Amino acid sequence: MKRPRIVITGIGGLCGLGTDAPAIWDAMRAGRSAIGPLTNGELHELKIRIGAEIKHLPEHGIDRKQLVSMDRFSLLAVIAAKEALRQSGLVVDDSNTHRVGTIVGVGVCGWEAIEENYRAILLEGRNRAGIFTVPKVMPGAAAGQVSMNLGLRGPVFGVTSACSSSNHAFATAMDQLLLGRADAIVAGGTDAPLVWGVIKGWEALRVVAPDTCRPFSADRQGLVLGEGAGMVVLETHDHAVARGATILAELAGTGMSGDASDIVAPTVEGPTAAMRACLLDSGLAPEEVDYVNAHGTGTKANDQIETAAIRRVFGAHADKLSVSSTKSMHAHCLGASGALEMIACVNAVREGIVPPTANYREADADCDLDITPNVSRQRPVRVAISNGFAFGGTNAVVAVKAV
Repeated sequence: MKRPRIVITGIGGLCGLGTDAPAIWDAMRAGRSAIGPLTNGELHELKIRIGAEIKHLPEHGIDRKQLVSMDRFSLLAVIAAKEALRQSGLVVDDSNTHRVGTIVGVGVCGWEAIEENYRAILLEGRNRAGIFTVPKVMPGAAAGQVSMNLGLRGPVFGVTSACSSSNHAFATAMDQLLLGRADAIVAGGTDAPLVWGVIKGWEALRVVAPDTCRPFSADRQGLVLGEGAGMVVLETHDHAVARGATILAELAGTGMSGDASDIVAPTVEGPTAAMRACLLDSGLAPEEVDYVNAHGTGTKANDQIETAAIRRVFGAHADKLSVSSTKSMHAHCLGASGALEMIACVNAVREGIVPPTANYREADADCDLDITPNVSRQRPVRVAISNGFAFGGTNAVVAVKAV
């Protein structure tokens, strides 16, 4: 029996590149990088002073009474989800509220609230935490806040698997739709890691670049952190057609794997297995894929290992693939990265444009793919896949197909 098709009917997002999905795509297509000096005055003596931050939030219309219970990562998710739902044209009311849900991936949690409370108690001498600390901090808060703001009463929960969180959210949402537990799900990811404690932790890992992110370039020095959120509306094809929705693309399939090796060092085998599983789930031959949105963090090990994995999966076809890492522009937004990269994949298959790997300077013999350096490329894109590989060896890959 042929399984139902899952389609994308709305997309929303915000990050350092822009405060809505069209602005983000315009910046990606132009190869503009949002990486620059951080303006957050609470970062104190940190060595890391660069990132991709959202300078000004857009008008969002969220009531102040709700805002006091929301950490920044939840607020970003709600803004992106509202945009995605608005584009989809899906009206949620009493007739369908229990058939529409939300699943939101998060890499870290409400660190803004954590730091506010640490400072208040340890530095300012206050004797208690803020009353909304727990509901602001919990990783599932973003999904709950999206549910409340959009009136969604179907499956509602968060998923967290570090940098693979968005892709795991898409995969899980697809499963819920295929199981018949919902007709539509608003899915994606969010993170707001540009706070002192999180950056201090990444500083200790010594994988953050001092200037900018240069994935696959021989002179790359590491990743750069960013903040943002991305959300899409996923529906069964029949549900979308029945309501006359504009279908943007198809979520053709997903693949997941575990390295079972090391908490921080990736393997070639894990990413290889996830990409192969995604192709199998999608019913696609390797030759049908035209674009790979790489995990591409800009660290020496990740980029070499991902190159090797792509070559294992695609064989001779690897030389015909267009590959790029949009993290070179929006930076590594942890749990939001895959959702922002979904914006790139959906638009790539719709417009036939591959966004570039910005900041690229020198060829690396160990990263010998066509990584679309610095300038976007026009070419037919039938299928795009997006790679998400995370600490803990948790890998998730999604395939987006043109309609």
